[in-house]
Amino acid sequence: MITIKDIMHYLPHRYPFLLVDRVVETSEKRIVTIKNVTINEPFFQGHFPGEPIMPGVLIVEAMAQSWGVWAFHRNPEKTADNSGVRFIGIDNCRFRRPVVPGDQIRFELEGISQKRTIWKLRGTAYVQDAVVAEAELLVSM
Repeated sequence: MITIKDIMHYLPHRYPFLLVDRVVETSEKRIVTIKNVTINEPFFQGHFPGEPIMPGVLIVEAMAQSWGVWAFHRNPEKTADNSGVRFIGIDNCRFRRPVVPGDQIRFELEGISQKRTIWKLRGTAYVQDAVVAEAELLVSM
């Protein structure tokens, strides 16, 4: 089981940029994580005030952070300080519906190919069972 303490150990991000709250599942090439979206998020103050919507770029960043948790969990000898894990590309990104305060986003990421140190991932974000965003990500490890 991966706890929030583990997530904070694996990732260098801190409030307000730590976007992974919980890990639900991990396997050899897959991770499922959760982000609880609250009205207290600082980006809601300036992103469509009066009709708050979570910025899409932060949804994609949360996908990348989820894979970072996967990478460090699979390679515990590495740390965020010495790993060289970098988010290097986004392809075929689509935002299907807005994410608003009170939503809980479930991120499902799967490694679809690996060439040396570069992973290509497929990430999908869901609120309940509705797809809210999807993208292919490239990560250098």
